[in-house]
Amino acid sequence: MKIGLFFGSFNPIHLGHLIIAETIYDRTDLDEVWFVVSPQNPLKKRKSLIHEFDRLRMVELAIEDNFHFRASDVEFHMPRPSYTIDTLTYLSDQYPQHEFSIFLGSDNLKQFKKWKNYEQILEHYQVYVYPRPGEKVDFSHSSVSEVDAPLLDISATFIREAIQQERSVRYLLPDTVVDYIRDKKLYF
Repeated sequence: MKIGLFFGSFNPIHLGHLIIAETIYDRTDLDEVWFVVSPQNPLKKRKSLIHEFDRLRMVELAIEDNFHFRASDVEFHMPRPSYTIDTLTYLSDQYPQHEFSIFLGSDNLKQFKKWKNYEQILEHYQVYVYPRPGEKVDFSHSSVSEVDAPLLDISATFIREAIQQERSVRYLLPDTVVDYIRDKKLYF
């Protein structure tokens, strides 16, 4: 099977994430998309992250009606901070029958050469790049493919701030995620 890995903090997962995942799934030959919830991104500050199990549960709720999508906690059991190459290597060893690729926003492509062992990622894995506002894909490599996807500018930071200010997040998050956030009193 061909598996596309969508790494992220998903703090919280929002409709932009889901639209990108569905678009890449639809426009490539992937069989599944796994949302890999990252406990700690080495390039981001940890202070605003809610607990990883809450973020995983929100991903599960958001994708429960799409049988091509799966939530993954693989990085919960790995050393922190989590590095993409380590996760790819682990998954490739655990699931040799699968072929893994990753998703990357064009904004993150600028930092790609700062990633741990990025050359190994390019050598062994396909990288699907989706557009981000104000960022062009300026990276040429046979393993990097640009996917025509909607240009979305939905920010988890904006969503968290709206929740803290008790403003509406309707149409930004799946209803199941909104209910979970309210029930657990997250981001307040």
